[in-house]
Amino acid sequence: MAKVMIVGANGQLGHELQRLLNEQEIAFDALTEKELDITDLDAVKAKIAELQPAVLYDCAAYTAVDKAEDEGKALNWLVNVDGTKNLAQVAAEQGVKLVYVSTDYIFDGTNKGEYLEDDPANPKNEYGRAKWAGEEAVRHSGTDYYIVRTSWVFGEFGHNFVFTMQNLAKTHDKLTVVNDQLGRPTWTRTLAEFMAHLVKTEAASGTYQLSNDNTATWYDFAKEILRDTDVEVAPVTSEQFPQKAYRPQHSVMNLDKAKATGYHILTWQEALKQFLLSIK
Repeated sequence: MAKVMIVGANGQLGHELQRLLNEQEIAFDALTEKELDITDLDAVKAKIAELQPAVLYDCAAYTAVDKAEDEGKALNWLVNVDGTKNLAQVAAEQGVKLVYVSTDYIFDGTNKGEYLEDDPANPKNEYGRAKWAGEEAVRHSGTDYYIVRTSWVFGEFGHNFVFTMQNLAKTHDKLTVVNDQLGRPTWTRTLAEFMAHLVKTEAASGTYQLSNDNTATWYDFAKEILRDTDVEVAPVTSEQFPQKAYRPQHSVMNLDKAKATGYHILTWQEALKQFLLSIK
């Protein structure tokens, strides 16, 4: 029986993690939301008891940030809080190590430096509030855990900024992109590798922050994505591009703790380059 279990297997990160573990020849059981509804506590108890994993990667999340403000508000809380509580409770009861993925949106984005793991949370949108409540559920569950906060995720298996820019570039000569939100892009490959690295090296339990290195605005990121095209990318302010959910202006998370585990973190420029080559 596989000692690794993945929930949220059909998502962007879940797909990437499966590919990585296959490469590493690590056996796993991967469950989609149809195969395991994490919001059903009895179902979670039964499935974990059946599969008896040593490690549970929680890649299940509601990530529609703007919808979470209104039409998706209840589902956001149901999946990101109640579902997480269920996984953490059962992991604690059955002695399973839990790896939970969180977000830079737990911070308000007013820190002009870098956020540390234990800096106070102050989420300003519904998605961030739910993910912070999920973090707290994991911390207080009594289970052995890794919380991995990440940001600006892109990869092969899902909707993300890279694909959005590439698709828009097919039909537009000029694109305008926000240039006053600063953060760190994250390749799903980098994130999956780090999660597996924590487990493999038996790193100290607790909260980690992981993205690719160096910082960018969305404008910087878009320019790099489209550097080999003739499309003009022009900067705009957040005020010129209003969105329903609050976006942190400056959500750069410090990576020193992640680096101290011995994992080598690629810059976002190098990660993007490798990713674009991999999907050609």
